[in-house]
Amino acid sequence: MNIHEYQAKALLRERGIPVPNGGVAYTAEEAVKAAEGLTPGVYVVKAQIHAGGRGKGGGVKVVKTLDEVRETADQMLGMQLVTHQTGPEGKEVMRVYVEEGCDIARELYLGLLVDRATSRITIMASTEGGMDIEEVAENTPEKIMKVSIDPATGIQPFHCRDLAFGLGLEGDQVKKATKVIMAMYNAFVELDASIVEINPLVVTGDGDIMPLDAKMNFDENALYRHPDIEELRDESEEDPAEMKAKDLELNYVKLSGNIGCMVNGAGLAMSTMDIIQLYGGSPANFLDVGGGATKERVTEAFKLILSDPNVEGILVNIFGGIMRCDVIADGVVAATREMGLTMPLVVRLAGTNVEKGKEILQQSGLNIIAADNLADAAQKVVHAVREDAA
Repeated sequence: MNIHEYQAKALLRERGIPVPNGGVAYTAEEAVKAAEGLTPGVYVVKAQIHAGGRGKGGGVKVVKTLDEVRETADQMLGMQLVTHQTGPEGKEVMRVYVEEGCDIARELYLGLLVDRATSRITIMASTEGGMDIEEVAENTPEKIMKVSIDPATGIQPFHCRDLAFGLGLEGDQVKKATKVIMAMYNAFVELDASIVEINPLVVTGDGDIMPLDAKMNFDENALYRHPDIEELRDESEEDPAEMKAKDLELNYVKLSGNIGCMVNGAGLAMSTMDIIQLYGGSPANFLDVGGGATKERVTEAFKLILSDPNVEGILVNIFGGIMRCDVIADGVVAATREMGLTMPLVVRLAGTNVEKGKEILQQSGLNIIAADNLADAAQKVVHAVREDAA
C-alpha cells in the first residue's frame, strides 16, 4: 500500500525527523489558508499523487506570494499529471501539499528496502539526490552506497556514520544524519514498510539535514497490525479492478498487455505470464483465483479480466490439486455464457477431475479452445489473438 508525501512526512515527524512545515489542501482556498500558517517568503506547491517524477511533469512549483499559491493550486487541482511512472494517461490531482521553502545547499538520496539477494533490510545512499535513483544506478552505480543490516543486531550507530561520511557530511551533520537514518530504519521495521525513501534529503544553508520529499510503501499482508496506516489509504489512487479483486479475495494486478490470465497459484501465474511472453504475447494481468475457488468466484474473476478494455484474449490455466477441474470448467462455461464472450478463450486443465472438466467444456457448445499443456496453451492463445486481430 502506498501513501502520499504529506502522510509519509507526518510519520517521519512523529519519529523525530525534522521536516518542513506544510499543510494539505483540496481547494485553492484551502491552499491559501495552509500557506498563511507558514513562514512567509517562499512556498512550494506540490501535487499529491502516488507517482514519482512530479517535478518534471509540472507537479511541483515554487512561488512567493499567496496569490501565486492560489493560482498554482487552482491550476494543479483536477489536472491529469503525467510522469514517467503514471503512463501516458496520467493521474488526476485531487489534493496538493503546500509547504515552506528551504535553503538548499546540497541534495542527497537515502532509501531503505528489503534486498532479496541478502534477505536483509538494505540502506542505500547517494550524493546524487533529486535524480531518479534508477538512472543513477544505471549510469553511475559507483555513486550508490549500500549497507545491509543484520536482523540479529539491527541498525547500529557505526552503520549511520559510514553512510554519513560516504555522503561527504562532516561535524554536527554526521550526528544529525545518524538521527535521521536511525529513525527511518525504526519506522521501516515498526510499520512493516516495504520502502522508506527520502529524495532529496537536503543539507540546508545552516547545516541542517531535512527531507524535502518522502515516500513510504507498506506490506499489504501486515496491515492488519496497523489500522492507523490502513486509514491513510487513498482508494482514488488505486485501480478500481484491483480494489474489487481485494473485496472478492482474489489476487489481481493489472498489467499493460492484451492477454488476460486466470490461474490458480501465484507461482503458476508467474510461469503463465512468462510463457505468454516467450511465445510473443503480452499478459494483461496477474490473476490468482486461489486454491478454493467456486463457480461464482470464477465468474467474478472473468468479469475482472474483461473490465480491462485492452484484453483481446483469455488464457485459463488451472492445476487441480485442492481445486477440482470440473468446478473450474463449470465456472468458465457459466461466465462465458453470462458475458456473451466472443474473444478467443484457451483453457488448460490438469489434475483432480480433469477428464470431467474437459467433458464439461466440450459439451458446452461454446467456442472454447482446449490445450494439452502450458506451452500448447500459450501458443494457441497468442496465435488466436493475432488471427482475431487480422
